[in-house]
Amino acid sequence: MKFKEIYAFRAVMRTGSMTAAANELYTSQPNVSRLIAQLEASTGLTLFTRSAGRLAPTEEGLAFLREVDRTFVGLEALKDAARNIRQFGAGRLRIATVPSLAMTVLPLALQRFHADHPDVYVAMETGSTQLVADRVGSRYCDLGLVSYLPPAAVTEAHPVAELEGCCVLPPGHRLAERDFITPADLAGESFISMAHGDGLRAAVDAAFAADDRRVMHFETPYGATICNMVGLGLGVGIVNPLVARMYRHTNIVVRRFEPSVPFVSYLLLARNRPANLLVDRFIARLREAIAAETESLSA
Repeated sequence: MKFKEIYAFRAVMRTGSMTAAANELYTSQPNVSRLIAQLEASTGLTLFTRSAGRLAPTEEGLAFLREVDRTFVGLEALKDAARNIRQFGAGRLRIATVPSLAMTVLPLALQRFHADHPDVYVAMETGSTQLVADRVGSRYCDLGLVSYLPPAAVTEAHPVAELEGCCVLPPGHRLAERDFITPADLAGESFISMAHGDGLRAAVDAAFAADDRRVMHFETPYGATICNMVGLGLGVGIVNPLVARMYRHTNIVVRRFEPSVPFVSYLLLARNRPANLLVDRFIARLREAIAAETESLSA
């Protein structure tokens, strides 16, 4: 299987005919036909049906196209990387993060970092914990920030923040006058939970193991969504206090929760990564920002 065969196949699929593909590739129709035949022979797939001079993709051809497109997405990413290197040189960072940290400590760390390095280009990707781990493990991103460790980490993980989860209540809730909330206090309450499969969901559920009388009405992967829903009176929840503070404008009530539910944030780095001064300096500013936020929470 050769790249020029795949390129010809993709052009035929995009244009709908051998002739149009040949025009796009600045070659002849017989040459495109030959490349497609070679690709079918090397893959053992029937990529097209030919009837009365018309060409139609088979189910095998459509399935193969999906895999080809995934490969071309990777090639486009390489083009983007080359363009960024041309434009910004080696002075660039790519950070992958989960939404809760993208909306809380990351902007604060970037503010400190940008003050020291105003010419450094920073690109951010936001997604699930597994996506962050994949991006860092493949070295597509220089570092990652997650709220729990993925099941099979292919990266180095370093704790950067360890906080106790807090209980968020709607405005005017019957428990608003309490200094702290316990599982027994939430008996019969509509509860907005983290999504199944989320490491934080397991930690919260463990706190209710001895007395779980919650009414499980909703679940979501994001603490920010929990806070918004609580502000609308849809229930109560347990979230990271950094996220809760960001949503104080919704008038939610934030109270300490016992027993303690640990919310640990991790920095992910690729194993055996080469030395990178910019990454090290960003990590230092990140730790400073987290320390300042943690101290203000305690106050």
